[in-house]
Amino acid sequence: MSRSVKKGPYVSEKLFVKAMQAQEAGDRRPIRAWSRNCTIVPEFVGLNFEIHNGKIFVKLLVTEDMVGHKLGEFAPTRAFKSHTSK
Repeated sequence: MSRSVKKGPYVSEKLFVKAMQAQEAGDRRPIRAWSRNCTIVPEFVGLNFEIHNGKIFVKLLVTEDMVGHKLGEFAPTRAFKSHTSK
């Protein structure tokens, strides 16, 4: 279920502040993010993120196509190991 239009997209305040500071300083180091439910906003385009999937951090470079999606969509939490052969 999506969030109401009146409330707007959910963006973690701490993550947004870190992203704005990185853009102002021109810092290319990845920003570590644990909030997988944070929506990607246009201000994040071009920044590097490391999203926690429960075990490790998955690297992500945000592009324009990702705006409106959640950070967690790009860091899968389960690894498929293939079906067993008979």
